[in-house]
Amino acid sequence: MSLFITGLILFFVVHSISIINVGWRDAIAERLGTGTWRVIYSLASLAGLVLLIWGYGIARADPVILYSPPAWLFYVNFILMLFVFPLFMASLLPGRIKTAVKHPVFASVKIWAFAHLLTNGALADVLLFGCFLAWAVAGRISMKHRRNRPVPGFPEGPANDLLAVVSGLLLYLLFVMVLHDWMTGVKVM
Repeated sequence: MSLFITGLILFFVVHSISIINVGWRDAIAERLGTGTWRVIYSLASLAGLVLLIWGYGIARADPVILYSPPAWLFYVNFILMLFVFPLFMASLLPGRIKTAVKHPVFASVKIWAFAHLLTNGALADVLLFGCFLAWAVAGRISMKHRRNRPVPGFPEGPANDLLAVVSGLLLYLLFVMVLHDWMTGVKVM
């Protein structure tokens, strides 16, 4: 569990720098140079992610069960997940969805984490999805007090909402049928 906790801490510390102190982040990025900052940020994020995934796999081998959700919540999870990928794609394909939601990545992470908390009651699951949910809530709140950085993506256009929904639903189907099992070892279907 210590490997998993170390990964969680490293991953979320790196991803929370702008939430906690955007001025410090900007000053360091300016002093080091944008390219150097991005390399350091990416390497630290990757190290946290590797430790998190590795530690999570170890923790899942000997789970500590906190609660056993009822089977019907699987269907609630399934339905909630329908919104996750189109929202994420809307962040890359700006249109009316992105304008209405404001921060679709945070919205998609909140829905993903909440949906998975409904159906996973082991300690490692609660820590993983609970941390992502708390991070997304804190990130969304912090966006009210800091400027938006431009996110690389396609230019705003009227077809982007349709593209976000269609590509998001196709990605959802790919995850349900293949990628979830391949990435996590848990079959959805």
